[in-house]
Amino acid sequence: MLKDKNAFSSFTTNNLEKSREFYEGILGLKVDMNEMGILEITAGKTQFIIYPKDNHEPAKFTVLNFEVEDIKKSVDELASKGITFEQYDDPIKTDKQGIFWSNPGPNIAWFKDSAGNILSLIEE
Repeated sequence: MLKDKNAFSSFTTNNLEKSREFYEGILGLKVDMNEMGILEITAGKTQFIIYPKDNHEPAKFTVLNFEVEDIKKSVDELASKGITFEQYDDPIKTDKQGIFWSNPGPNIAWFKDSAGNILSLIEE
């Protein structure tokens, strides 16, 4: 029934303006606010929405993954813009930059948005 339908992700924020500044200003994505006060964000061919929630609690899991060609370069670029990458030790171990080097599998680096939601960069 849904196999030929488009899908999109959504998650919450406690501050729409800070989220807009983060996704547009820091990550460089296309961000529009629709008539209902919801941020509509485009990354490549993917769209997702962020909506305000007064009692927002950041997700404790990854809500959005960005595929990148060179994870080290991408981490360096975002770090230069003030992004701090998460450090994990168990069950996975990240390096001092916050990159999990996997063999086999994707290399991943996790960071948080302005509302504390977990995002990642993934290099296949």
